[in-house]
Amino acid sequence: MRALTPELCSVHTHSALCDGKHTPEEMAVAACAAGVRYFGFSGHSHTSCPSDAGGVLPSDMTEYRETVLRLRREYEGRMEILLGLEWDSVSDVSPAGFDYWIGSVHHLQNPDTGVYYTVDWKPESLAKCCVELFHGCFPALIGQYYADVAAVAAKKPTILGHFDLITKLNGDGELFDEDDRHYRSAALASLRTVDTAATLLEINTGAVSRGYRKTPYPAIFLLREWKEMGGRIILTSDSHSADTVVYGYADAAELARAAGFGESVLMTARGPEMCLLT
Repeated sequence: MRALTPELCSVHTHSALCDGKHTPEEMAVAACAAGVRYFGFSGHSHTSCPSDAGGVLPSDMTEYRETVLRLRREYEGRMEILLGLEWDSVSDVSPAGFDYWIGSVHHLQNPDTGVYYTVDWKPESLAKCCVELFHGCFPALIGQYYADVAAVAAKKPTILGHFDLITKLNGDGELFDEDDRHYRSAALASLRTVDTAATLLEINTGAVSRGYRKTPYPAIFLLREWKEMGGRIILTSDSHSADTVVYGYADAAELARAAGFGESVLMTARGPEMCLLT
């Protein structure tokens, strides 16, 4: 029996049924060829907001469910296929009835006008949000983002998605200083609300594979705090194409070890299993 390694598991993935490049069938073929043993589809949940960040699943997820369950049957004995969902903070559907779900914040909403702003797609949208919703005060925007993350965490998702997604478009600090104590205080306050017994924190390489970042989410100061809290981690690729199903796992494992972790979680049909970080 082969040793358990993080590369055996990839459960944050997107197909052409939402905003991915390849069909579910192509994603499954690629995962199996890469040696993945536990593969999860986590399509973006439907929201009522007009999105400039790409597609989401329809509110009726029947086709999505049937497609994933058909692939589960086809790959039985070769690869476990899990039915997951990436549930958005402004979603209008329930995350119930899935093998697991990832809780994420991709949007902020103006409570007065109902206008939605994406935090991870275009710098112009984030800048517009800062001006229109927070009167140009980026610390206030950051505070709202992390308050929304805490609200998602309170629902006890299986996995908390790209915790500090607000940094995706920050590059070399053009929007805000990620070392600033006010920023770190807001991020840490949000993290400390997460139930470590119920929720995994992902180390997500998706922004690296798509050229937005040089290192995975989340920042090491957050991972070190999560370790102190007794939290568990899972490595994910946030893959949107067949060539990235286990992208950057070596870098994610290195980051995890630097934060003090020696193990990560594999998501299986039987539940979480621990494996050594290699």
